[in-house]
Amino acid sequence: MWPGLPADSGLDLLGHEILAEKAAALGKAGEKARLALEALKSHPRGAEGREAILKAAAQAVHAYFIQRELCGFRRHEAVIREYEIPGAVLARLGAK
Repeated sequence: MWPGLPADSGLDLLGHEILAEKAAALGKAGEKARLALEALKSHPRGAEGREAILKAAAQAVHAYFIQRELCGFRRHEAVIREYEIPGAVLARLGAK
């Protein structure tokens, strides 16, 4: 602990800092996923380059899901609905 603070003060400065970093990383990952999904929506099926955009969206969503899990969020159903993650993206993640 810190000099002058009792060991049982309950003040966990490092723990607080770690939580803040996790929250910031979660926000960044969520924003990247949102932008990648928007790009995918604006690119029609069968259009040239869609495969690369689909791959980027799947990677961004995967990274977001991992960050959510690191923050203790194990269920993604609400996020899938909220972000309107298409089945093509989920299939690349191994989801049904």
